[in-house]
Amino acid sequence: MALLTSVLVRGINNLSDARYCAGMGADRLTFRLDPALPGHLTPEAVQEISSWVAGVELVGEFDTLPAAAINELAERCGLHGILLHRRRTPEELALLSRPVLKLIRWISDMLPEDVDSRFQAQTDHVAGFVLTAPTTETLSAIQITRLTQQARMFPLWLGAGFGASTGGSVRRLVETVRPVGIVLEGGDEIKPGLRDFSEMEAVFEELEA
Repeated sequence: MALLTSVLVRGINNLSDARYCAGMGADRLTFRLDPALPGHLTPEAVQEISSWVAGVELVGEFDTLPAAAINELAERCGLHGILLHRRRTPEELALLSRPVLKLIRWISDMLPEDVDSRFQAQTDHVAGFVLTAPTTETLSAIQITRLTQQARMFPLWLGAGFGASTGGSVRRLVETVRPVGIVLEGGDEIKPGLRDFSEMEAVFEELEA
């Protein structure tokens, strides 16, 4: 299915999610491979799940592991990219063997110049920034304007929750703010092979080109 923008689905932990998201047009799936992260998967589990999907980029999520360990897992699991939870020094980032996305928290009352400097300090070392969720239910007009400006200046991935917080749909968010892509969250199976995709399906339908 052709989509208006790229879609990254975080926290894939089962084959049902992986195959569904790939089939609906998501182009990046993330797997939590760092033992410091809740619900982390073994390399063997990632290899098994990813062997059943095609046409998507595989991204590993990491928190505290050193660069050498990340690179080893990236090679072992055939990762195309890395999503870091924790900020790293430029020297550490230079050691990583795959393009890096950085998880970053949206701070609604942060001064615009502070937000920009936070992005600017890292932009030479990462391929994009992932803002998974707003911290307020509704963003003000000024906050939406600032978010739009930042999306023009930096490669931002926005969680689907920003659609509701901007007073419209995910489709409207994409057309107005124009982020690099939208971020969805994977979930758990009800039982092996059984998963409720109703919420995720609604977002994919909104993003259908």
